[in-house]
Amino acid sequence: MKKTVVTVVGKDSVGIIAKVCTYLANNSVNILDISQTIVDGFFNMMMIVDVAACSKDFETFSHELEQIGGEMNCIIKAQREDIFDSMHRL
Repeated sequence: MKKTVVTVVGKDSVGIIAKVCTYLANNSVNILDISQTIVDGFFNMMMIVDVAACSKDFETFSHELEQIGGEMNCIIKAQREDIFDSMHRL
């Protein structure tokens, strides 16, 4: 299993979850856990996903998610779990 943390932040609009989840499904990425909230019109989502079956390299995967975010006026970031854990131990 290759866990990755995916975050999505931006103004709330219709279809954010659908677009992100469609991309993940089309790339064989399994959603392990998901949390989302809307605060005063701002959408925030954090997902833990398994990218082990994804045929794309991590840089391509991450870049394509960022592009999808740009199309929706959101910021989407993907971080490998091991790097995410290391950053937050400092």
